[in-house]
Amino acid sequence: MPNSISISEFLLLPLADTRQLQLLLFWLFLGIYLADLLGNGLISTAVSCNCCLHTPMYFFLLNLALLDLGCISTTVPKSLANTLWDTRAISYAGCVAQVFFFFFFISAELALLTIMSYDCYIAICKPLHYGTRMDSRACATMAAAACGTGVLWHTASTFSLPLCQGNVVNQFFCEIPQILKLSCSESNLREVVFSIFVACLVFGFFVSIVVSYVQIFLAVLWMPSEQGQHKAFATCLPHLVVVSFFLSTVFYAYLKPPFIFSPSVDLMVAVLYSAVPPAVNPLIYSMRNREIKNALRKVFQNKIFQLP
Repeated sequence: MPNSISISEFLLLPLADTRQLQLLLFWLFLGIYLADLLGNGLISTAVSCNCCLHTPMYFFLLNLALLDLGCISTTVPKSLANTLWDTRAISYAGCVAQVFFFFFFISAELALLTIMSYDCYIAICKPLHYGTRMDSRACATMAAAACGTGVLWHTASTFSLPLCQGNVVNQFFCEIPQILKLSCSESNLREVVFSIFVACLVFGFFVSIVVSYVQIFLAVLWMPSEQGQHKAFATCLPHLVVVSFFLSTVFYAYLKPPFIFSPSVDLMVAVLYSAVPPAVNPLIYSMRNREIKNALRKVFQNKIFQLP
């Protein structure tokens, strides 16, 4: 019986059935990817080059931009290359790396979004304690914890299974639930364990975010100044929209019942949680942020004046 050792490559799901539609989606994905590189690159440049933005909020925003870059760069470039060259293949080692890095970036981003909601809670509900609770050491520790959310065990566990259900992955990138479906094991124990882990992870982050925002909104409603209320809502609501969209799509992708199976819907949901948020996050967090705009203006002015 063939197993994972005899598999040298996997076949990914094409973006569309016809060549014309594939090329159309190629340009769409390329536009999303370039927008992600530009938006998150500008955020990273602004925060890194301007000492005025070396605060906890922008430190977390910088980490979010880097995670977004890593997340979309793990999946989209390979899909673009396959579409351009009209192939579906990805090497075994490439699939393992894709699973590891994608799950790493996704789990780290979930954790970081939770930390950002906590940062917003401290800033609004306990402003006098903000300097002590969100000092540089605490921020670095929380960021490291977000990036250290464990994924190595699940990657090793997934690819240690014998795979005898072929090498066709019903997704445009290597994804753990799709790899588990290729397993020879008749029992679904690994799938159950993975689903429980993801459910606990997502539920824990979701509860933490909800608790933070409930207290934030209660505190905002008690503010005497309407301008203060507007500023608080303008700061927190975009973050809440991003988190809700991200969690709902991840929840569907990883925790939907087995009898719900639609390759086209799965493909669309995968695009929504893997490619769209990294490109949209810079717009939501930065387009109305005057400090980011001023920092970028200073960076570009300095570069222009330094030219000979």
